[in-house]
Amino acid sequence: MAKILGIDLGTTNSCMAVMEGGEAVVIPNAEGARTTPSVVGFSKKGEKLVGQVAKRQAISNPENTVYSIKRHMGDANYKVTLQGTQYKPQEISAMILQKLKTDAEAYLGETLKQAVITVPAYFNDAQRQATKDAGAIAGLDVLRIINEPTSASLAYGLDKGDIEQTILVYDLGGGTFDVSILELGGGVFEVKSTSGDTHLGGDDFDQRIVNYLLAEFRKNEGIDLSKDKAVLQRLTDAAEKAKIELSGVASTNINLPFLTVGTDGEPKHLDIDLTRAQFQKMTEDLLEKTLVSMRQALSDAKLTPSDLDKVILVGGATRMPAVVELVENFTGKNPTRTSTLMRPLQSGQLSRPVCSGAKSKTSFCLMLLL
Repeated sequence: MAKILGIDLGTTNSCMAVMEGGEAVVIPNAEGARTTPSVVGFSKKGEKLVGQVAKRQAISNPENTVYSIKRHMGDANYKVTLQGTQYKPQEISAMILQKLKTDAEAYLGETLKQAVITVPAYFNDAQRQATKDAGAIAGLDVLRIINEPTSASLAYGLDKGDIEQTILVYDLGGGTFDVSILELGGGVFEVKSTSGDTHLGGDDFDQRIVNYLLAEFRKNEGIDLSKDKAVLQRLTDAAEKAKIELSGVASTNINLPFLTVGTDGEPKHLDIDLTRAQFQKMTEDLLEKTLVSMRQALSDAKLTPSDLDKVILVGGATRMPAVVELVENFTGKNPTRTSTLMRPLQSGQLSRPVCSGAKSKTSFCLMLLL
């Protein structure tokens, strides 16, 4: 049976997997990472860049780099220009999908022709069709377009059994935030309501750290670094690393030697400690926005937190302790996050995809970025 590639085509990062022993297992990309930045660019020499290499030069070469293209899927009038050539959103997305496909084929040692791709529940027909078109351009037959909150619920096996459940899916990714209320009965999922913010995600939390570092450096050294693209790239990378570290420790040190040169010609270094408490204080308004969306989704579904049977956290940004605490305090439920989907597929493992889900409305090989 031919393998089917599961793809989470994310706004900021994308991920791929196949079914192994009835479970979805993540396939690493050519760089060995489980996720691939959804960034496309062209170097100054005209070389096409996709993924991490494109992300690294995004700030220093912004005119030839495009990110968050998912926000424009389905917009027939939207185009981006790279190296003098115009591209539609589905063409940019196809470049990301092509890399995922190529990397997966190299890892598995065989050709992949079919895929299942997840999309936000709020995507309309035009956005869903544009996603399918992107897959076709990338050389993939897209068997199904699956709602992300539904795929999350299926990934946790919530379609097993006949128990009726009301589920809240809190999805905080790198660039977008979505909250969905689903009802499950007889193995069939129904999306009752969705809410969120298409311009809120982990990137915004990173930017708060960047702003803090710029302000501290200006205060300590009297130098404004906000216009230096190369410095901003280093600060952005350091901010993301610090955010991740603060999910596991109470304090982290951000040390960037030789960041710039002073008026006297002497090199200037950045060495700043950041505590989790400071980070949570500077981002509490961002978390409040997600709380507003949760309230709206419940209101639209005519439900209260006490009506919820289960809460699922999806997206890399939900690893932040403040997110877990916020969701738990609001819903009164201990949110679920740990999943077998975090298990990577080991090199050389035989992979026998199993297309299952007979009790749900769709039958497919599924994956989900967590």
